[in-house]
Amino acid sequence: MVEDKIILGIDPGTSVLGYGLIHIKEKKLSLINFGVIQLSKLETHPDKLKKIFERLDAIIREYKPDEMAIEAPFFGKNIQSMMKLGRAQGVAIAVSLSHNIPFEEYTPRRIKQAVTGNGNSSKEQVAAMLQTLLNFKEMPKYLDATDGLAVAVCHHFSKGIGEHNKEKGSKWENFIKNNPERKLR
Repeated sequence: MVEDKIILGIDPGTSVLGYGLIHIKEKKLSLINFGVIQLSKLETHPDKLKKIFERLDAIIREYKPDEMAIEAPFFGKNIQSMMKLGRAQGVAIAVSLSHNIPFEEYTPRRIKQAVTGNGNSSKEQVAAMLQTLLNFKEMPKYLDATDGLAVAVCHHFSKGIGEHNKEKGSKWENFIKNNPERKLR
């Protein structure tokens, strides 16, 4: 069966939200579009959440992605910022689910690892690798756009197995479960 799908990647934010769309056909990646949703000029958090919903809804209607991948929240020191970011992520997930699009989450470290081979890469290193991989000329003004693209690429390289689909238990437990013939008696 020939693989043919569109993946929407989201880098959630409350000032700038990045998104990227890639097309996978017969294992070949191609860039569809990427950009940002600018939220910094909106005064209230509810206004920002509403704009996230409306813009992502429009993007999904236009490009009809088959799957969505989103960066998982990371733990910071500012609880208020984390809560606002979590709400932004929740709205993005809700839009995806309202269109019956399955989603998966990936940690920032895993996204960087998938794209550059180094989980500690900078935004600039991730953007440069994506520029080479997807062959686009101009670097965007906001690297949140390439961050959204990186989430989509990570999802593809991870074969859709993110934080939700990880097997429970230790690596050894999963190895034994998946390879019963290798167990010593």
